Amino acid sequence: MVITEGGVTAPKGFSAGGIHCGIRKNKDKKDIALIYSECAANTAAVYTKNLVKGAPLTVTKAHLANGKAKAVICNSGNANTCNANGIEIAEKMCALTAEALSIDADDVVVASTGVIGQPLDITPIAENMGVLTASLGKNSSDAAEAIMTTDTRKKEIAVSFTVDGKECTLGGIAKGSGMIHPNMATMLVFLTTDCAISAEMLEKALKTDVENTFNMTSVDGDTSTNDMVVIMANGKAGNAEITSEGEAFDSFMQALNTVTVWLCRNIAGDGEGATKLLECRVKGGKTASVAKTVAKSIICSSLVKAAMFGADANWGRVLCAIGYSGVQVDISKIDVSFVSDAGEILVCQNGAGVDFSEEKAKEILLKDEIIIDVSLNDGGFDATAWGCDLTYDYVKINGDYRT
Repeated sequence: MVITEGGVTAPKGFSAGGIHCGIRKNKDKKDIALIYSECAANTAAVYTKNLVKGAPLTVTKAHLANGKAKAVICNSGNANTCNANGIEIAEKMCALTAEALSIDADDVVVASTGVIGQPLDITPIAENMGVLTASLGKNSSDAAEAIMTTDTRKKEIAVSFTVDGKECTLGGIAKGSGMIHPNMATMLVFLTTDCAISAEMLEKALKTDVENTFNMTSVDGDTSTNDMVVIMANGKAGNAEITSEGEAFDSFMQALNTVTVWLCRNIAGDGEGATKLLECRVKGGKTASVAKTVAKSIICSSLVKAAMFGADANWGRVLCAIGYSGVQVDISKIDVSFVSDAGEILVCQNGAGVDFSEEKAKEILLKDEIIIDVSLNDGGFDATAWGCDLTYDYVKINGDYRT
């Protein structure tokens, strides 16, 4: 498997584009994206677990009832959530896309991200649909830019891998910076592949992977109304269709996980106001659930996140987060280390503090990628979660988000 260029347009048969249509006031910011498959693609999606859901999710769920899609349209700057005419607007976005591409409206996935509770005007979308479809090409980067809100950088990646002797490619773009919390977030992730895989196995692959990737990512503890992960597989690579578990499915899962982990790390590292990517690695859990719960509890802790921002090796906050996680662990067995490019330092052993150099610890924690390494020493299950530090800028960004 090789990391390659091209994002969602790296797989055969996919094109993408992104433009500024006028949803956002700043003309320098692209605000609508389009992804298109030249043939019908098996498509699967997972959605936010927030009871308040954006209208686009409702429409997309209905459209994906048959497991097929040909296009994705997504705007930024407005979430189209909690609006009386939200469903109507989302359906109209699909209809406009379908007309421009000469496809069925039911074959369009629709997504929106931005401010909640403000009506979304369809006019700029309708007036610029021709420009948007004309932008289709190997323009994954434009699409990645167009779905950004408070993100500071684009997030796109692709990998090539082999199935049944055929070269396959899987690519993705994502947005996500705030309202990022396990059970997904204000993240939108669009994945494409030319690998031939049945709708049933594609859904299984996505749901399995998400549990260990996007559902293990947290920026601020808020679960969004609009998050969605969509994957389209158009079969253009020409491999024998994957219809069951086995070597081919394992290769697909490895490629999918490589892309999603990369996106998770970049979403977490680009958290609103963040200066550091945090990765919590938990080893030796009694069960997989215990390891995952502990990792998420640590990565979600505001006190841990604040300590990492201040480069303070306050390991007691890590143990505190484990203690209120809700799972049964033997605190007297727990070891904690902090790791970065500057080295590694043990700060807690068998649930108690050890002598360590505060100067060395600070040197380690001043780096922009920090690993919180936790050994439960109680079993054979491991888990990893991703997050970021909590900074002054997070409050500044969210204090006037609407204005």
